[in-house]
Amino acid sequence: MNESADGRADLSSLRTVADYQFGTGTGEALFPPEESLSIKRTTSGRPQQVHSENGRIVSFGVDGRFTLGLEGGRRLLDVLEHPAYRVVVDDESEPFVRDEKNVFSKFVLEAGEEIRPGDEVLVVHERGELLAVGTAQLDAEAIADFETGMAVNVREGVPEGG
Repeated sequence: MNESADGRADLSSLRTVADYQFGTGTGEALFPPEESLSIKRTTSGRPQQVHSENGRIVSFGVDGRFTLGLEGGRRLLDVLEHPAYRVVVDDESEPFVRDEKNVFSKFVLEAGEEIRPGDEVLVVHERGELLAVGTAQLDAEAIADFETGMAVNVREGVPEGG
C-alpha cells in the first residue's frame, strides 16, 4: 500500500469500522500498522477490498460494514475471545463447511451470544480451527434453539489442510 496521507487515513478509518463491527482492538489485528496492505478501490476512490500477501482480509460493503475473507477470519480468530463471533460445529459438519456448504442450526454446538442476523461470523471446529467465514442468518439464541433453518450462509471455506 502506498504510504500517502490518504493511505494512512484509509487504514485509520478501516480500523475504526472494524472496532465498531467486531469490538475494540480488532482494527489493529485486521490492519496492523507494520504490514504492507493492498487496497483495491472503486472507480470513485472508495476502498473496496483490502488484501495482504496471504489473501483477502475484507471487502468493504456499500452498507459500511465488512465482509470477511479467510485471511480476515484467521486474524479475528487470533484476537477475539471464544466464542465471540464464532459458530462452532463438529466433525460431522466439517467437510461440508470446508466445501462452502451452509451451516444449519441443528449442527451448531455453540454460537457467540452477540451474533445477530447479517453479522459476519467465523465457522470453527470445536477444536478451535477456522473452517469458513460467512454471514449469520439468525441470532445466537435462534441458532441454539432451532432444529431447522440455516444458521450461516458460508461465503468461503478453508480447504482441507489449508
